[in-house]
Amino acid sequence: MTGAELERIARDVVGCRACPRLVGWREQVARERIARFAEQRYWGKPVPGFGDPRARVLIVGLAPAAHGGNRTGRIFTGDRSGDFLFAGLHRTGFANQPTSVSRQDGLRLRGAYVAAVNRCAPPGNRPTPSERDRCLPFLEREIAALADLRVAVALGAFAWDGVLRAVAALGEPRVTPKPRFGHGAVADLGPVRLLGCFHPSQQNTFTGKLTPPMLDEVLRTARALSR
Repeated sequence: MTGAELERIARDVVGCRACPRLVGWREQVARERIARFAEQRYWGKPVPGFGDPRARVLIVGLAPAAHGGNRTGRIFTGDRSGDFLFAGLHRTGFANQPTSVSRQDGLRLRGAYVAAVNRCAPPGNRPTPSERDRCLPFLEREIAALADLRVAVALGAFAWDGVLRAVAALGEPRVTPKPRFGHGAVADLGPVRLLGCFHPSQQNTFTGKLTPPMLDEVLRTARALSR
């Protein structure tokens, strides 16, 4: 049932047109493209989560990148953030290969599922609160469908807040005071533990705010907490 439900969620994600601003932006980017991808056909639709239906670890990002997931159709695929993330997932045993360039590249996740708070690439990488709230039910459904889920890794403060909201919407009591995001921070939300990690954006990885050893430590902690 878990895999079948995740497939239904994915179909619903791909067919969503609930946010006019995001629909217009993602489709404009897909039409106009950029020079280095000018010959490629962009996905240009909302991007579903993917991974192991028996995952005990859920990794949550902000949204697809305009020329990453919005181009390839798979979250964190085809951009620098994804390169950094999947290399770490491979080093820590969650992925069968360290690279992710397309939906047909053979990447498989083991014990992990990757999703995002928002499923459309937003202008300036900034969804509005109403856009976040319209999209959150997809994350709620994924959390409910992942029957073995024990840990959610939030890549950045936006994802941290999104997971808190999604878990509360599923009927779990809100944790008070509200847990604050931090790299390596852990919050017990009842059915899952929430683990914070700096987002693998170039802004963080190029400046050394997030390094490969730091990412690996978070992912190893996630595995340990999920047992």
